[in-house]
Amino acid sequence: MQDQGTTDNPYASKKSAYYALVLLTIVYSFNFIDRQLLAILQESVKADLDLSDSQLGLLTGFAFAAFYVIAGIPIARWADRGNRRNIVALSLFVWSFMTALSGTVMNYTQLLLVRIGVGIGEAGGSPPSHSMISDIFPPTERASAIGFYSMGVSIGILFGFLAGGWLNEYFGWRVAFIVVGAPGILLAIIVRMSIAEPIRGLVEHRQVVDTPVPMMEVVSLLWSRRSFRHMAMGAALNAFAGYSISNWIASFMIRSHGMSTGELGTWLALTIGLGGAVGVFCGALLADRLAPRDKRWYMWLPALAGIICVPFTISTYLVAGAYTSLMMGIIPGILFNVYLGNTIATTHGLVGLRMRALSSAILFLIINIIGLGLGPWSIGMLSDYLAPSLGIESLRYAMLYLLPPIMFWSACHFFLAARTLREDLAAAPQ
Repeated sequence: MQDQGTTDNPYASKKSAYYALVLLTIVYSFNFIDRQLLAILQESVKADLDLSDSQLGLLTGFAFAAFYVIAGIPIARWADRGNRRNIVALSLFVWSFMTALSGTVMNYTQLLLVRIGVGIGEAGGSPPSHSMISDIFPPTERASAIGFYSMGVSIGILFGFLAGGWLNEYFGWRVAFIVVGAPGILLAIIVRMSIAEPIRGLVEHRQVVDTPVPMMEVVSLLWSRRSFRHMAMGAALNAFAGYSISNWIASFMIRSHGMSTGELGTWLALTIGLGGAVGVFCGALLADRLAPRDKRWYMWLPALAGIICVPFTISTYLVAGAYTSLMMGIIPGILFNVYLGNTIATTHGLVGLRMRALSSAILFLIINIIGLGLGPWSIGMLSDYLAPSLGIESLRYAMLYLLPPIMFWSACHFFLAARTLREDLAAAPQ
C-alpha cells in the first residue's frame, strides 16, 4: 500500500486543484473541437469527396466510436496503475496531430483512417482525467467538478461550430482542419509540464492497494448493480440523441433552410455549445446540492431533463422558419448533457479507487457504441433510405422519427436507475 501519510499532497491548495481542473477541461474542449469539426464541415467534405450520408454517418459515428472504445479499455487499465497526467498529454498530442492531418486527405479511405486515428487518440483523454479529478476533489464536490470538466463537451462544440463554420466559409475545409488541430500539440506540452499526478485516495483518506484490480472484477461489480445497468443505458440513449443532433443539425439547417456555414456555426455555437455548457455544469451542481437530501437526485435530474426535451425536439424539425427551428433547439441544447457529470460521478461512487479510470472507460464504451456509434450512422442510413421519396427533406424526417422516442426511452432508464441507487452506493467497495 502507498504510505499516503508521508506524501505531500500536490493539490493541498484550492488554487492548484482548480488550475488542474480548468486545464483538463480545456483539454476536453480540444477533444470535442477536433471531434465536432467534421459536423460543420461535412457538407463541404461530402461535395468535395463525393460521399453519401451513410458514409458521413460512418465517419462521425461508428468507425470513430469503434476504435475509440476499443482503445479506451487498455488505456484505462494503464491509467489505473500508471501516470495519468502523462497519458492525457500523449493522447492529446496524437488526436491533435491526426486532426491536422485530416486537412491533407485526398479520398474517403484516407479520411476514414485519420478519423480512426483521432478516435484512438481521444480514447486516452477522459478516463484518466475522470480518475484524476476524483482524486483531487472530495466526494461531496465530485459531481460538480466532473460537471465542470464535462463542460468541455459543450465548449468544444461551441468552438468547433464557430471556428469551423467561418474558416470553411473563407478558407475551405482543409485549412479548417489544420488550423484547429495544430494548437493541441502545444497544449499537450503544457499539460505534461504543469500538472502534477494526484495521489490516489488521499482526499477520501483511503489507502490504495498496489495490486491491480482484474478487469473482469470491475465489469462484474458494475454489472451486478442494477442502478448502473439502467444508468448506462439511459446515458447511451441520451448520447444517441445528442450525438445525432450535434453531427447532423448543421446539414439539416443547410439543406432544409439554406443557411450558410458561417452564420449557422455562430447559432449552433451559442445554442448547443454555450447552452450545453450551462446545462451540464448546472445539472451536476444542482445534483450535488440536492444529493444530501436524497442521492436519487443524481438520476432524477437527467430523467426530468430528457422528458422536457421531447416536445422541443419534435418542434425543431416541424416548424417552417430557420430561426424558429434554431430557437426551438435552445432548450434541448441546454438539457441534453445534464446526465454527463451525474453519471460519471455516480459510476465512481460505485467502485473502488483503482477501478475509476476503467469504470469510466466501461461507461464510455456503452455510451459511445450506442450513442456515438449507432446515433449518427442510424440517422445517415435512414436519411438515405427516405431520400427517394422525400428528397432534400429526408434528413429532417430521419431525425424527427428517431430522436424524440429515444429521449423518452432514455428518461425511463434514469427513473429506473434511481430506484436502487442508494442501496448500490452503500454497497460500494471501500
